[in-house]
Amino acid sequence: MLLNTTIPRVIGACFYYPPQAALITVLPELVPLFPWPQPESVRQQAEHLVEFEADMLMYDYSMLFEGVGMMPAPPWGSVYLDQENLLMGESTRHYRQFLAQQGMAINTDNPEPEDQFGLMLMAFAYLLESDKPAAAQQLLSEHLLPWGERYLVLVQSSATEHDFYPQLAEMTMLYLQTLRQQLNLSVEAKALYL
Repeated sequence: MLLNTTIPRVIGACFYYPPQAALITVLPELVPLFPWPQPESVRQQAEHLVEFEADMLMYDYSMLFEGVGMMPAPPWGSVYLDQENLLMGESTRHYRQFLAQQGMAINTDNPEPEDQFGLMLMAFAYLLESDKPAAAQQLLSEHLLPWGERYLVLVQSSATEHDFYPQLAEMTMLYLQTLRQQLNLSVEAKALYL
């Protein structure tokens, strides 16, 4: 139940792809799949998220993931881990090496770095599905968690038109914190520059 792959796959897709009704409507179904610390609160939050129509969220998606205007919460790890906030920094190269060691190559229609938050959650799910739990935990502790919580805090505080993404970020934070605690993950301490 703790390492169910549906949750990171669906949440990862929500943080990567443009808003889709098919993704939004399954969010409440994630609640019974995981040992949430406050399941009733998470259930209510997930039910609130399905109230949003996908087309209502396009502006917020563009602002958060495509850079319309100033991007309040860049979704790439290297922006947080590189002293100059650059894409494709040293942390991206390390993550790319990690993926290669696992026999993975991320191919998307978008030419963007592999260290995009949603892509990393989907890679975590893929490693679990490939029966590589140690590698999945390494992805979390070395590559995603060192900057992921900061990213989620920024999403939560973003001035979006609707509270879908801030609420999803809060739910995702709880998911990652629970994984970290339940798996007793030691997160690599890294300096954050954003």
